[in-house]
Amino acid sequence: MGLSTHVLDTMHGTPAAGMSVALYTTQGEAATLVKSFVLNADGRNPDGPLYDNASLQKGTYRLVFDVAGYFKARGVTLPEPNFLNRVALDFGVAHTDQHYHVPLLVSPWSYSTYRGS
Repeated sequence: MGLSTHVLDTMHGTPAAGMSVALYTTQGEAATLVKSFVLNADGRNPDGPLYDNASLQKGTYRLVFDVAGYFKARGVTLPEPNFLNRVALDFGVAHTDQHYHVPLLVSPWSYSTYRGS
């Protein structure tokens, strides 16, 4: 239960190890940083879930993924300005008794997400 994320690099076919991510709580346009972290070799938060079941609250959240920084660090030549810089995903948690998994599939030119299990 709780909240987790996972990032896959679809350009290289690997987890996005080394990508910087930030988690925020949101209230309208205001956002409060909860934590920032760098993804491990499996493309996940090295500390495990972002929130465990007891800590996850009903409300709205934002995950911000440093896509351009990650691909530049991988040696990918990006145009200036690059197409994707940071990808921000705003989402809501309505049921704290359920697990919310927010994966990101990303390349320098596209991304997709869904509510995983």
